[in-house]
Amino acid sequence: MERELRERLQESYDSGRPLKVYCGFDPSTPDLHLGHTIQMRKLRQFQELGHDVTFLIGTFTGIIGDPTDRESARRQQTLEDALSKATTYAEQAFILLDKNRTKVRYNHEWLSSLDFAKLIQLASNFTVQQFLARENFAKRHTNGDPIWLHEFFYALMQGYDAVALQTDVQVGGTDQLFNLMAGRKLMEAFALKPQVVLSTPLLVGTDGVQKMSKSLGNYIGISEAPGIIFTKVLNVPDSAVRSYADLATRWSPSEITKHFNAIEQGTLTMRDFKHKLAWEIVSIFHGDQAANSASADAAAMHQGEAPSDARALKISAPINILDLLVAGELVTSRSEGRRLVEQGGVRLDGEVISSIERVVNPAPGSERTLQVGKRKFLRLKA
Repeated sequence: MERELRERLQESYDSGRPLKVYCGFDPSTPDLHLGHTIQMRKLRQFQELGHDVTFLIGTFTGIIGDPTDRESARRQQTLEDALSKATTYAEQAFILLDKNRTKVRYNHEWLSSLDFAKLIQLASNFTVQQFLARENFAKRHTNGDPIWLHEFFYALMQGYDAVALQTDVQVGGTDQLFNLMAGRKLMEAFALKPQVVLSTPLLVGTDGVQKMSKSLGNYIGISEAPGIIFTKVLNVPDSAVRSYADLATRWSPSEITKHFNAIEQGTLTMRDFKHKLAWEIVSIFHGDQAANSASADAAAMHQGEAPSDARALKISAPINILDLLVAGELVTSRSEGRRLVEQGGVRLDGEVISSIERVVNPAPGSERTLQVGKRKFLRLKA
């Protein structure tokens, strides 16, 4: 397909007709995360080269839910659920994509009108064996776990998107290869020139092991607060940092290589590099000023100081530490607070609180800092 892409690019150049390029995103949650931006960057590159880009929101495929890498069926949602979650997708996408050159489409526009005869026509292009050969289905089949018939429909639906849009190129993650190829298959069945599939690497989540996913909780949302993004990047395992540099920054390959050579030579520490990486990622989505503030807050937190956006709580009289933790919403109960104090996880002005009987006094004219773990801070004001 590399040869096919080169040929289409040449044809586009010779004829002056831009290529039709798209990528689909299912609104399983209201927010896009850093893993989604890999495909969005590729779409932006096509835009900058003058091609037509469609940001497709899978309002209908999202009803079924992508079974890729799932060991059980996803909980189905309604079209209304999907449309509600999709309302934020386009605006988030325009952080990276050119709003004036991006077509936003919703695949319920054509998928919701398919009748049963059309569905049979689509299904006749595939065998059950092809689906059972997929790793996730094969594992479930071997274990005797249920594979629901509607899960097979997902690849048919996504493949039909390519037919409806009559695309030249579809961008997607390597985990989507089966679905992407289904688009080629169906385009051929409809006597259309099959699209070129451009697959991109997957970004591992903040756990450094599994791919980034909202359902796994190992994600960095692009609309999250700058401080949260900055802190999450700092806590990415060292083993995954190169992947983030390669896939989630504006840095050139030569810049990235230069940084990692410096780390190997000992002239740049991994911690300092993570700060550079976190600054870069926050800057992409929130701007340089927000990145500077998040960096300063991270440095302050490392010294036990509260970040600038930490909540403030006014206290007017002495209060027991457990009651204060609950009042400040740093814990959900006194028993949770007791456990954290006993484990040495609570600090006041940088000092570890060792007793659950500790009483905290207001400090007129100044501010005190209460810290739980590494990330939770509360500013105490008299």
